[in-house]
Amino acid sequence: MDFRDDAELDSSQVESRGGGGVSGGGLAIGGGAAGVIVLVLALVFGVDLDDVVGDDPVPAKPGSDLSAKCRTGRDADRNEECRVVGVVNSIQRYWPTAMKGYKPAKTVTFSGKVRTACGAADTSDGPFYCPADHKVYLDLSFFKELQRDYGAKGGPFAQAYVIGHEYGHHVQNLLGTVEKAEKGPQKGPKSASVRLELQADCYSGAWAKNAYETGLFEKPFTDKDIKEALSAASAVGDDNIQRRSQGRVTPEGFTHGTSAQRVTWFTTGYKSGDPGKCDTFAGKI
Repeated sequence: MDFRDDAELDSSQVESRGGGGVSGGGLAIGGGAAGVIVLVLALVFGVDLDDVVGDDPVPAKPGSDLSAKCRTGRDADRNEECRVVGVVNSIQRYWPTAMKGYKPAKTVTFSGKVRTACGAADTSDGPFYCPADHKVYLDLSFFKELQRDYGAKGGPFAQAYVIGHEYGHHVQNLLGTVEKAEKGPQKGPKSASVRLELQADCYSGAWAKNAYETGLFEKPFTDKDIKEALSAASAVGDDNIQRRSQGRVTPEGFTHGTSAQRVTWFTTGYKSGDPGKCDTFAGKI
């Protein structure tokens, strides 16, 4: 995944925050639309929802000034935070061409703990989208965990896949899909939460297919790039996470879909390049 050296980056779309303390720790699970996204994302990344508390964190330490170091595609190829900026820029150039009424959403990178409109979050929660403030939250250390604990191969495009997935949730929120999913069951192999997650995977694939057209990348993504994405998708399948964490697979606890399903739906989006092919709420998944 190579950015054009002279591509201009818009660092205003990404906010970098330092670490902050959280009194009591945990992730506040809100009601309404905010609750369902954070809920299903928290479940797959190991948050014990029975022990969740909603204490507010103390203010975070100042983050870095991305505008000073993330100016061009050359910077994105050399610096991880700048790469996040480049990926976010590409995603947000793509979605206005694919849906009417798209509204940009910021990404917040943080270290350790962070305050969100959905409550306090920390590294253990993994990447998530908060509908209450329309922001994607990302602790970059998550990608090392993905390799170390869940068998992902890693690589820049594995990171891009995850960011694309989170922006898929933003699109779902804008379209009202989150509200629809909230009314259905939140656990099980055919649950609304699984369908929501698989659709976000498909949306990520649709962006990937069209990413070169956004003008930020040197060339279309390679087979190696796509393999990195598929490895990440497989690593965060419910069955893989359950097998590694508890030694057995319990489908009644699924919230995101199996490894095979996640790979299939990312591939569906990527091969078609059409978000219209991503209706996981219609029929079989």
